[in-house]
Amino acid sequence: MQEEIINRVAQSKLITFDLEDYYPEGKRVLLDIKDWLHEGFILKEKEFRAFVLSHDWEQYQNTYVALHCSTDAIVPGWAYMLVTTKLQSYVAKVVQGNLQDLETSVYQSILENLDLSEFKDKMVIIKGCSKKPVPPNAYLLITSRLQPVVKSLMYGEACSSVPLFKNK
Repeated sequence: MQEEIINRVAQSKLITFDLEDYYPEGKRVLLDIKDWLHEGFILKEKEFRAFVLSHDWEQYQNTYVALHCSTDAIVPGWAYMLVTTKLQSYVAKVVQGNLQDLETSVYQSILENLDLSEFKDKMVIIKGCSKKPVPPNAYLLITSRLQPVVKSLMYGEACSSVPLFKNK
């Protein structure tokens, strides 16, 4: 007589928190301002402002934009601020930095405003694998957000999780 196979993972009270579920769709753009600088290194205000005025900002509609300069130029803060004033009415989000900084900022905004009441006193596992570009800092942020709320916190998959925290 064969013994019935029981899926204990499916019967457990574990709740999986998948950061990939919170990934906002939308094009990501790395906007390099080096070409707007004289010889890629010197910001001449009049030329810079002319370029900003003539640039097609509509191409960034509903995108996530990371502003940066790929040369070693010293770019004053107001230059990024000026570009932001043009982008603001088109983009979903703009940050100064690289694409990793952008993803971190996007996730930070989403996770800081997330209602975590459904996880109160529950056993939660933060899913480890992702097909989307979930930044490493998102795992740290959700850990710090969930810890005060949950009964226990784990990382990985239900079949092979790593315990992180248990509320006593």
